[in-house]
Amino acid sequence: MAEPYAILTETGYGYYEEKRSRFPAAAYPVRTEEEALSLIAAEKKKTYDARHHCFAYVIGPNRELVRFSDDGEPSGTAGKPILEVLLGRDIHDALIIVTRYFGGTLLGTGGLVRAYTAASQDALDKAGTALVLPAKKVSVTCGYTDLARVDKFIRNDPSVYEGGRSFAENAELLLYLSAGGEEGFSAALGDASAGRAKLELIGETEIVTAGEAFLREYGQP
Repeated sequence: MAEPYAILTETGYGYYEEKRSRFPAAAYPVRTEEEALSLIAAEKKKTYDARHHCFAYVIGPNRELVRFSDDGEPSGTAGKPILEVLLGRDIHDALIIVTRYFGGTLLGTGGLVRAYTAASQDALDKAGTALVLPAKKVSVTCGYTDLARVDKFIRNDPSVYEGGRSFAENAELLLYLSAGGEEGFSAALGDASAGRAKLELIGETEIVTAGEAFLREYGQP
């Protein structure tokens, strides 16, 4: 299974100023290049009076798509430093845009790198982040006489996330197993229910965790 990786869950806004040049920045969660390009176009339209709109984005669990732009700044002084911030924190599916309002004084290459780096870091510091974990999606079916024991077993296993439950002739729990295979879990579940609870593998997926209270199937609305 794939390795865990970090993403953004909320937009973060940062700011840096040096010698009257202002560098507002925004870090956005994005899932596609089309989404990233749309946000860049919107930022350019909104801040049309700015001199530069530099950006970098990383998309995909394995960084399948990586792009950056200096947008007229000296080569290597803007887009690459923004990208290095994303790569340095191992953030995926994210876009950072740093807009520059020129203050009348040249900052030099070192000053520009420092400014774009600091603005990007500030934006990421203020964005919501989460960890994407590879997981197996399973269904557990048990009788109502075993439900309390099964429920306790699940709550005490930190590698298990519950995605919902339904009640008919039996109780059915939708679970995500974030660590290891389903075979070990099935054996432990059997012990907890005297072999009466049944486990069915639905498939492999990903879950996004942000604290104990947050769970959603990755890629779903």
